[in-house]
Amino acid sequence: MADTSSSSVRVLDNPDEERFEAYVDGELAGFAEYQLAQRLFVFTHTEVEDRFEGQGIGSALARAALDEVRRRGLKALPLCPFIKTWIDKHPDYRELTYGVQPSKVTD
Repeated sequence: MADTSSSSVRVLDNPDEERFEAYVDGELAGFAEYQLAQRLFVFTHTEVEDRFEGQGIGSALARAALDEVRRRGLKALPLCPFIKTWIDKHPDYRELTYGVQPSKVTD
């Protein structure tokens, strides 16, 4: 189970519910749903409770979920518009996207 804490946001992987869950002070603030295939996380939906909007909960969820994808050596298929947009804004996570060729850039 992945556990990523960022300031007051704690993100846990809940494989039984097939979602990453973000908690603020022990309260569920949002989640990112996924379907896990053999070598692929398919992200289908991300939701943040209204009272937690604008506090970085969605970003914490995306980062923790994609860090777990990377840790497991898998790929991500972002069907969820939020996760897809987040990856677009964070190019260091783009290589995790299913179908994207690994970078061949070298120093």
